[in-house]
Amino acid sequence: MTSEEANGPGGAGRSWLPDPARLPPYLLTGGRARPIDDNLEIEAQVMTTVAGRGELPRLQFETRDIVALCAEPHAVAEVAVRLGMHLGVARVLVGDLVATGHLTVRRPELDPTMRAQIIERVIRGLDNLA
Repeated sequence: MTSEEANGPGGAGRSWLPDPARLPPYLLTGGRARPIDDNLEIEAQVMTTVAGRGELPRLQFETRDIVALCAEPHAVAEVAVRLGMHLGVARVLVGDLVATGHLTVRRPELDPTMRAQIIERVIRGLDNLA
């Protein structure tokens, strides 16, 4: 067996698995572009539920990473940045996890000016993370 046969195209150390950062976003969401809850705001705070913590060992890949990260509250936009995901993908996956009871959403009642201020703070915070 040659090195290329053993290690895939390109030789030693190369994996047959694709780089997750290069996967088309629709593969991670099953082709969906919108979350189950189309009202899931990017500034909404999400947090892991007790049920989500119990299911963590059984979750796979991105959903496991999201549930683990959200042991502390994070905005949906922050989840995307911290895990290196496209924002749309994060919204879809977070929405799925909310629907299955793994995450809970905290949406404070805000007047429109407060909402704009929160979005600005989220954007500034994301700029600092990047």
